[in-house]
Amino acid sequence: MALASRSALFNALVELRGPLGAGKTTFVRHLLRALGVEGRVKSPTYALMESYEIATPLGVLPVHHFDFYRFDDPQEWEDAGLRDVFAGPGLKLVEWPEKAEGLMPLPDLVLTIAIDDEDRRAATCAAYTAHGMELLP
Repeated sequence: MALASRSALFNALVELRGPLGAGKTTFVRHLLRALGVEGRVKSPTYALMESYEIATPLGVLPVHHFDFYRFDDPQEWEDAGLRDVFAGPGLKLVEWPEKAEGLMPLPDLVLTIAIDDEDRRAATCAAYTAHGMELLP
């Protein structure tokens, strides 16, 4: 996975958009494997966030995988300390970011996965920051 080889990824906010079953979590699992994460990569649907650590040329950095599908209370953002997590270093991968709209910073990259009538996937990427531009091919 070419995205995993880009050093800008180590401190990026990446939103994953698409309908239920599009493959957002599957994409995250493959990306985390490409980054060297071993063991079980769980979906954070019920936990809201799963965290990992990856070895990088910059040292060990955190990776946070969020799933806001069940998120419906902005107070939960504060209670869970998510403001600090998003302000801190590391890679943040966010599924269902629209559920936390207005709470998160501007994403560096948005990956949108669409499903056609024959159950095929098409992905598009859009950079929203200069940092995000470094992630594009």
